[in-house]
Amino acid sequence: MRSRLVGGYGRRHFVNLEVVDTQNSQQNIAETQEGASLPAETLEGQLAALGAEREGLLADKADLQDRLLRLRAEFDNLRRRTERERYEFLQFAAMELLQDMLPVLDDFERALKTETTDRDYAKGVELIWQRLSESLKKMGLEPIETAGRQFDPNLHQAVQRVETDEAEDQSILGEFQRGYNFKGKLLRPAMVKVAVKP
Repeated sequence: MRSRLVGGYGRRHFVNLEVVDTQNSQQNIAETQEGASLPAETLEGQLAALGAEREGLLADKADLQDRLLRLRAEFDNLRRRTERERYEFLQFAAMELLQDMLPVLDDFERALKTETTDRDYAKGVELIWQRLSESLKKMGLEPIETAGRQFDPNLHQAVQRVETDEAEDQSILGEFQRGYNFKGKLLRPAMVKVAVKP
């Protein structure tokens, strides 16, 4: 007696093995016909099995493609978020540096307003102030203009209010300390003197 493969040729079909008596062929034919629940070794049966296997593989392929697209989208989102966080960190670091530099800039502006007899010294201070302010401007520092402007609580801090009829109500009469924006965001409000109607 020897084993005979019943139902397909693939490796996964070796599960259905049947013991067959090679001496009694009539009995083997009858037993095979009785086992109608097993898949037939016909061309139609093989095509049906291959079709089912193909459908399974197509479903697996679609699932893998979907997972690949999702992972690629997650990776792109992570990359964008990391770049945005890095940019925001660098902006914050630059803003901190500029806030520390503002008192130095204020001191230079006060030094420029001070009268001195040494013209070379005054010229040197002015050149240093110009180079410093140009460098800070390249980094994104923008002075807030106050001359001839209306008071804006988002940009100005009213340190003194003066009652007068000679100026328009809420107009800025003078500046005590210059204000600055950094790349469109308020870094420090300008300290100003504001006219109010009596």
